[in-house]
Amino acid sequence: MSDIRIRAEHLEPFIQSVFENAGMPPEDAAIEAEVLIWANLRGVDSHGVLRIISYLNSIKTGAMNPRPNIRVVKESPAVAHIACDRALGPVATVPAMKKAIEKAKNVGIGWVLLSDVTHQGAMAYYSLMAAQEGFAGIAIVCSPPNMAPFGAKAAGVHNSPIAVAVPANKRDPISLDMATSVAAGGKLQLAQDKGVPLGEDWALDAAGNPTIDARKGVILRPAGGPKGSGLALIFQCLSSLMVDNPLLVPVLRGGESSRNQNGIVAAIDISFFVDVDDYKDHVDNLIDELKALPRADGFDDILMPGEPENRTLAERSAEGIPIPAGTAEKLRKAARRFDLALPEGL
Repeated sequence: MSDIRIRAEHLEPFIQSVFENAGMPPEDAAIEAEVLIWANLRGVDSHGVLRIISYLNSIKTGAMNPRPNIRVVKESPAVAHIACDRALGPVATVPAMKKAIEKAKNVGIGWVLLSDVTHQGAMAYYSLMAAQEGFAGIAIVCSPPNMAPFGAKAAGVHNSPIAVAVPANKRDPISLDMATSVAAGGKLQLAQDKGVPLGEDWALDAAGNPTIDARKGVILRPAGGPKGSGLALIFQCLSSLMVDNPLLVPVLRGGESSRNQNGIVAAIDISFFVDVDDYKDHVDNLIDELKALPRADGFDDILMPGEPENRTLAERSAEGIPIPAGTAEKLRKAARRFDLALPEGL
């Protein structure tokens, strides 16, 4: 059975209403809904509305705080540490990136650490906030262990994603958004919703054996072996340990895991080093020359980071967001929980 399609303008207000009914202020619910729909529109369904029931359950248990007391712990002209009080990720991360951009405008760079935040969604949303204002943007997130370090068959690090975006002139920004695992954790959830197998090198089962069964895959595998797990380890050192909120060792010593995350958002003022328009022209020229290279067999184009997502955005903006059966049932469950009307098409 093919996926149903729902237009973003119908789905986003529904998602906002769900979060408002879960206790979030309307402005925060709007941010959360926007970031989820933003991911779906770009084909990053693993970080879109399939998360809805998981988030609602976490709000119910207190793991996610719908009305957090977000506060700046420490700040200088270039850096800041923000304690997020278990805020839903976008609610804390959007203003954190805005702060990083303001710092970059003033002193050339803004580097903001977030502690005690929860799932932040697609990290490219935040790095592109900077790129769209003519800055280079970086976003990194770290959580409790869910990925086996190279050489291990048990989870020991998190598949910490990193997103980096830089502006171009005639071209779209280059936007790299990647987990340090072969596949993002949300792709395992998406495979369950679609009823399809995992990639052969995506995950291990609870006993540490490779599996393609989406219901059994619980431990992610690192991208590039020691490269992926090495990056994940370093990202923990730059975030969690810097804010005195270690997330790996407590679990490895037998403690319970949590939904807590720590993260980094940063903005770099390109104009400190070079004229911004010249820089954007350089990026355009780089993209043009890379696309002009001879193509390998089976390739019609040489795509830049972020380009597949932009193409999907154009298609889904026109045709609607495809919703697999499992995700559709999650949306219906959320509607039943709060006695809400379903969005058109569902």
